[in-house]
Amino acid sequence: MTSASRPVSAERRLFSLVLALLASREGLDKAEILSTVYGYAERYSPGGDNTSLDRQFERDKDDLRELGIPIETVDSPDAVEDNKRTRYRISKARYEVPAGLRFTPAESALLELAGHAWREGVLSEESRRALMKVRSLESGPAADITSYMPQLRVGHPAFEPLERAIRAHRVVEFDYRRPGQAEALRRRVLPLALVQFEGRWHLYGRDLHRDAQRTFLLSRIGGAVRVTRTELAPPPGDHAAAALAGLQRLEAASTVVLRVQEGSEAAFRLASRVQSAAQDGTVRIGCVDEAILADELASYGPEVRVIEPESLRVAVRERLSLALARHAPAPPAQAGDGDG
Repeated sequence: MTSASRPVSAERRLFSLVLALLASREGLDKAEILSTVYGYAERYSPGGDNTSLDRQFERDKDDLRELGIPIETVDSPDAVEDNKRTRYRISKARYEVPAGLRFTPAESALLELAGHAWREGVLSEESRRALMKVRSLESGPAADITSYMPQLRVGHPAFEPLERAIRAHRVVEFDYRRPGQAEALRRRVLPLALVQFEGRWHLYGRDLHRDAQRTFLLSRIGGAVRVTRTELAPPPGDHAAAALAGLQRLEAASTVVLRVQEGSEAAFRLASRVQSAAQDGTVRIGCVDEAILADELASYGPEVRVIEPESLRVAVRERLSLALARHAPAPPAQAGDGDG
């Protein structure tokens, strides 16, 4: 396949469209866009059938608006009802970064890497928006960085369908098992936000069975998340901020007392969560989920000792006893009566 016939990636086509609409003060009509903008012009047929290309532009226009890029339409004064005469443009004042903000080539390269880190991941919408703004600035990456492209992924398979459902305002269903429950319960939820707290991902949403806002730990979701066809308008407000505020209140209200070995890995990892420290060497930290905290503290072994509450002491001891039983050597086989 020659370079001329090689298909243009969606990212390059969208970027070219953004640059073209930014550069045109009066805007471009659809024919001008399809015939001149890179990504469309290669497939444009003068006087021919460009229906598929027209549909591609409509999808791209919607994608850019979903990314937060303000595409304006300007009707021709003498043909207001003629869509073919409608002109499209992007206001520089609404799109550009703050006046005076510029990046060095090295800074642009780092920003490019950061955006590409999520190219295959679930935060692609945000990264695409940021990359387009960075690339529209005067200075670009100093060198080819394609051989250094990192990839970051969220480990839990529930994240991606939940993120898609949040954008589409779709109701989801999934199995969820709380500590102490023998069986998982089916939940029907309008997802509102995905947040990370203490290194773990949480879903914040409206539990439709209970008609209340709830926060779910992704690691407790079992099986596949089903995204339904039901669409519901989300309530107003910053749902991510509400989710984090709720988790922070829970953490502040439920605290535990630990004695942590100085200079240990446990001391390093728990340091950012210490609310207070006593002269006897004990520290107090917040607790959002006792079962999850018990798992973490057990992993530190003798580096941590739980002082209170007793329920957490018991939970950590149970986990350590189970680990010991699983790794204990098997008892030697006893010789039979006839052996000797």
